[in-house]
Amino acid sequence: MIVVVMGVSGSGKSTVGQQLADRLGCGFSDADSFHSAANIEKMRRGEALGDDDRAPWLAAIREAIVARRLSGRHHVFACSALRSRYRDVLGEHDGDVVFVYLKGAPEVIGERLASRSGHFFDPALLQSQFDTLEEPRDALVIDIRESPDAIVETLLHKLAACPGGVPLTSAGAARVQ
Repeated sequence: MIVVVMGVSGSGKSTVGQQLADRLGCGFSDADSFHSAANIEKMRRGEALGDDDRAPWLAAIREAIVARRLSGRHHVFACSALRSRYRDVLGEHDGDVVFVYLKGAPEVIGERLASRSGHFFDPALLQSQFDTLEEPRDALVIDIRESPDAIVETLLHKLAACPGGVPLTSAGAARVQ
C-alpha cells in the first residue's frame, strides 16, 4: 500500500507522514525533496507555483510511487496534491494508493506556519494554497486539531480497514510483512 498524506502547507503532512511510516516500519518520502531549485527559489520569493512549475515535480513523485509499488513494500509520501488532476497523476485511482487529507482551518494552519522556521515556504502563500485546493472525495479525511500521535493512531485503524490495508496486532500496532 502507498499512502499519500496531503493538504496545504503547514497542515502537518511531513510530521504525520514520518510518524506513520515509523509506525508502519516502512519508508517515507517528502515531496518537498522532489522540487527543483527554481521552484524552491520561487516559493522563497513568495511566488505561487503554477501548473507548469508543478508538472515535472508531480512526474518525479509519480515515478517514485511507481518504483515503491513495484518493490511490493508499503511507503508513505507527504505531498500537497492540492488539485484533483495532481492526485490523478499520483495514482488516486490506483487500488493501492490511499490519500489521507489533513484538513484544517486557515487560521489554525496560519498559526502553525508563523511558528515554523527553516522552511522555504513563504507563509504569505497560504491563501493561494487554499484557493488552489480541491478537496478530495475519495480520501481519508483527518481533522488536524488532534495531536500528530492521535492522528497516526486514527490512521493506523483506518488504513487497516482499507482493501489491501496494513493489518494491526491486537495491541493496535501495525504488522508489516
